[in-house]
Amino acid sequence: MTTMTAPAQRFREFRMPDVGEGLTEAEILKWYVAVGDTVTDGQVICEVETAKAAVELPIPYDGVVSEIRFGEGTTVDVGTPIIVVDAGGDGAAGSADSGGSAGSAGVAASEPPAVQTPAPEAPPAEPKRQAVLVGYGVAPSATTRRPRKQAAPDVPAPDVPTADVPTAAVPAQAAELNGHDRAAAVDRPLAKPPVRKLAKELGIDLATVVPTGPNGVVTREDIRAAAAPPAALPPVTAAPEPLAATAGARETRIPIKGVRKATAQAMVTSAFTAPHVTEFVTFDITRTMKLVQELKEDRAFTGVRVGPLLLVAKALLVALKRHPEANAAWDEAAQEIVHKSYVNLGIAAATPRGLIVPNIKDAHDKTLPELAAALGELVATARDGKTSPAAMQGGTVTITNVGVFGVDTGTPILNPGESAILAFGAIKLQPWVHKGKVKPRQVTTLALSFDHRLVDGELGSRVLADVAAILEQPKRLLTWG
Repeated sequence: MTTMTAPAQRFREFRMPDVGEGLTEAEILKWYVAVGDTVTDGQVICEVETAKAAVELPIPYDGVVSEIRFGEGTTVDVGTPIIVVDAGGDGAAGSADSGGSAGSAGVAASEPPAVQTPAPEAPPAEPKRQAVLVGYGVAPSATTRRPRKQAAPDVPAPDVPTADVPTAAVPAQAAELNGHDRAAAVDRPLAKPPVRKLAKELGIDLATVVPTGPNGVVTREDIRAAAAPPAALPPVTAAPEPLAATAGARETRIPIKGVRKATAQAMVTSAFTAPHVTEFVTFDITRTMKLVQELKEDRAFTGVRVGPLLLVAKALLVALKRHPEANAAWDEAAQEIVHKSYVNLGIAAATPRGLIVPNIKDAHDKTLPELAAALGELVATARDGKTSPAAMQGGTVTITNVGVFGVDTGTPILNPGESAILAFGAIKLQPWVHKGKVKPRQVTTLALSFDHRLVDGELGSRVLADVAAILEQPKRLLTWG
């Protein structure tokens, strides 16, 4: 008895993966391949930007690029196919090369309709939702997807009475519903899951929204237009091109998306959920600056960048070790304060795409040379725009170095989920009383913002005072650390 093996799917769709936790969309920044290029499993094909970082996507197939469905600068929902690869029928070829290939080839040659045409009376069951594999999209299904709308004229769908309904929007249900049930499914407003979620959040009934998307699909812009008051509609619908093209334009509009959008949302959430308190201290940092110069000549720090930020980070880690209750998080759902025995030290980094805060994992366990190396790698990766979403998750406290811009101090806003953030101001030569005499000394200001639900005034003051004391007398790194 000869067993038939179904040929492997020739055209493979690569879907936009969820490259972060719970992200719903990503913008395609750059394509590294074009139609007709040969790709291999693991080859990077494009770079995308999510709300957290820019990420390079590898493709899990071998073959030839047959279609690129979205251009650069397009924002695509997670799970949407972005590129199609012609695998060249590798599965069928493999069967021909294996044992028993003659029998299989003979059956395929004698019964082509059975292989090429699926039986209409036995539609496949709708597959269960599959978990997304980061960087590779969902696992390939055993069933083939119907062609996109470009192929619709060549493949008519007689079972669907309304030609305006896209096959991708009602997949298996259209073949299973009859009569009144099918009409009800057709009348249901068409929208992608993220759009439905947005409509629910804004309290908009999809049935009342006028769709403007292809084949009557409701888009995000339709939801926002329905939610906005009439006076707000002109700015929303105004095209940015005339503004850029008009000579002497007084305004320029820039879309809020990617890292800037995520930062704005995080800051608003933090500012209005965590009660912020900020304290300041100004002190003499001259001895620390002398130590920085000595460390630059130390062989243990060869090949790594040594600066005052390194010692500020180490001083904060020592202060948190002396006051571990300041390293905590607020669990609103459980109504608990979570004390953490580890420190993931965040470093705020300004990049062309906006402000990001990657963190050094388990910074409390690192020696000073190890901390210097980790800090240098973190900054270099951020400047190159290669920071991964994982590097920006799980932070406990953060340092922001506003002194590099010549700023004396500030009142930094907490990163959501963190207990404190330390602002390191500019170091300036100022007159200072030193050993009973007024002398020119290097002086700076630190500002510590903390969540007053977790850290009261006394605890916050002790942490800030310890950081300043260590930097004023860096030998305390030995006695206190």
